[in-house]
Amino acid sequence: MKKLKLALACIVVGLLTVPPVFAQDPIIYPNQGQSPEQQEKDKFECYTWARDQTGFDPMQTPTATTPPPTQQAPQSNAVRGAAGGALAGVAIGAIAGDAGKGAAIGAASGALIGGMRRHDQQRQQQQAQQQWEQEQAANYANRRNNYNRAYGACLEGRGYTVK
Repeated sequence: MKKLKLALACIVVGLLTVPPVFAQDPIIYPNQGQSPEQQEKDKFECYTWARDQTGFDPMQTPTATTPPPTQQAPQSNAVRGAAGGALAGVAIGAIAGDAGKGAAIGAASGALIGGMRRHDQQRQQQQAQQQWEQEQAANYANRRNNYNRAYGACLEGRGYTVK
């Protein structure tokens, strides 16, 4: 549960620091001499309309979907690999005439292979986490962009220049 909370916190921080190109609010100019009061009214009505049209609310704190599940690499991969390798080494060593030497070589090989498997699994989990984070950031940027387009269209329809 702590890992999930930490992952979500990292995503929220990441989304809040999306490059300025994605997070910029539009600049609005009143082309028809609208009063400050009219501008505020129009902005609020367009905010409401754009939010309802796109399902995105820029006033809400960004949220993320559930991160990919983490598969805990068994802590005993190296130990299990060593034990399995030792057993195989005993058999091979017995055939070759030195079961003890075969067991030692088998244990070392098994531990090495088990450790490599664990490292590969951790690397794959890190890649899955990074991919998920990138997808979350891209999804947020896309939804924000759609909202900005709707908001701008509404304001342009009311006589404003929006950039």
